[in-house]
Amino acid sequence: MEVMWHASSFLLPQPQELLPLPLPLPDAPPPALTYALIVLNQRLPRFAPLLWNRAQLRVCADGGANRLYDGMPELFPDQDPEQVRLRYTPHVIKGDLDSIRDDVKDFYLNLGVRILDESHDQDTTDLHKCVAYVSDSAPIEDKSKLCILVVGALGGRFDHEIGNINVLHRFSNLRIVLLSDDCLIHLLPKTHSHVIHIQLPVEGPHCGLIPIGAPSTRTSTTGLQWNLSDTAMSFGGLISTSNVVKEDKVTVSSDADLIWTISIKKPIKE
Repeated sequence: MEVMWHASSFLLPQPQELLPLPLPLPDAPPPALTYALIVLNQRLPRFAPLLWNRAQLRVCADGGANRLYDGMPELFPDQDPEQVRLRYTPHVIKGDLDSIRDDVKDFYLNLGVRILDESHDQDTTDLHKCVAYVSDSAPIEDKSKLCILVVGALGGRFDHEIGNINVLHRFSNLRIVLLSDDCLIHLLPKTHSHVIHIQLPVEGPHCGLIPIGAPSTRTSTTGLQWNLSDTAMSFGGLISTSNVVKEDKVTVSSDADLIWTISIKKPIKE
């Protein structure tokens, strides 16, 4: 089975080369990724400026524009708020536009930001709309090398969180990472085995593997305190929560799509 590589190197203050894994896993380094950033309508994490600087395409989902407008100046309390807002201007604002404030909309319109009204589509979430836009618009042909970072996806209403997790499954062919101040989550598709390079300065040790979507009859791991060995997982049965990373590489293989989550350490600074 083909190996899919993962690393949260976008959280590192400085780019860092990652070494290849030794055999028996394929002796190849993780791919260089192109990042896009989507801002949703929850409080910005403290490391939002770091992710912003990593991204080549930056999109606000409706009320995420309010969070960007209000929240970025709060992360730079010693700087002029207007200058901060000018420095952190998105390329696009997209969604059903029922949450963005008029003053925020006017501010970004005057800066030439594209504002795309998708209010005619009530069958998909704002995150779904933005992910589809990024997938179509990102300046990269090989979508396997695109990584979409999403802030504001966790916290707030539970149905919103579940909707955001559902987007991971709807776009299982894309790398999408949901981030909060406390943790990150992303999908591990069953079509691949997975190698996760743990960025010890910024993440861990607590982690989990969760079979959201369908039960797993066989999941195996290495690198965890409580490894799984052809273990069945399902809601109503065993799920791997409150596990602990014990090595700088974790491997996962499963017959079902799994959600990987790992804690983010504090503080992370640009």
